[in-house]
Amino acid sequence: MRKNTHPEYQETVIICNTCKTEYKLGSTINGVKVELCANCHPYYTGKQMLVDTDNLVDKFNKKLNAAKPVGTLVSKKQKRIEKKKSVSSAGAVTLKDMLAQIK
Repeated sequence: MRKNTHPEYQETVIICNTCKTEYKLGSTINGVKVELCANCHPYYTGKQMLVDTDNLVDKFNKKLNAAKPVGTLVSKKQKRIEKKKSVSSAGAVTLKDMLAQIK
């Protein structure tokens, strides 16, 4: 093998952010952090849990609560339906009456 071409292989510590478990393994990277490990992963433990390491759920809820509604939103289809109901309920009999109500 050539010298100085391969990275240095060393013993490193892998830390789980959820349960703070430390594993000693060999790697070329020093100090690896993972979100889930075999001690806390739902597949291995059989327990379902919510992992929110970056507080993304809290950030979303804050944005959702801060958003202010801008009145009632009515789609174009709903407006047309309401318009047809108002025309039919007004009792317009002739075409001239219908056109007058639309204007």
